[in-house]
Amino acid sequence: MSRVNPTPAERKFDEGRLMQVLVAPIVSEKATSVAEKSNSVTFKVLQDATKPEIKAAVELMFKVEVKGVSVVNIKGKTKRFGRSVGRRDHVRKAYVTLKEGQELNLSGEAA
Repeated sequence: MSRVNPTPAERKFDEGRLMQVLVAPIVSEKATSVAEKSNSVTFKVLQDATKPEIKAAVELMFKVEVKGVSVVNIKGKTKRFGRSVGRRDHVRKAYVTLKEGQELNLSGEAA
C-alpha cells in the first residue's frame, strides 16, 4: 500500500476536533522573542495533534494564513515532593509561522 498525501482540498477535518487541538497559547519570554523575529505564534497542543490539523485549526479559529508549523515534544520533569517522587506532564508545543502581512492577536482578531 503506498502512502499518498492528500491535497489541501481533499483533506477534511472534523471542526469539533479542530476546536480542541489548540489547548492554550504560550506566552513566555522565549515565545515572545520568537514571535518578533519570525512572525510566529506558540501554542500548547494535544499530544496526538498533527501538523496539518494544527495549521487548519489556527486558520479556522483566527482567520489567518499559515506558512508553516514546527512541533516540539517536551518531556515532563521528574520532581520530588518531600518523600514522594512525581512527574510533570509531557507537553507538545507548536510554533506556527504566519505568512507575510499576517498578524495574530491572541484576542482572536486578525489584522
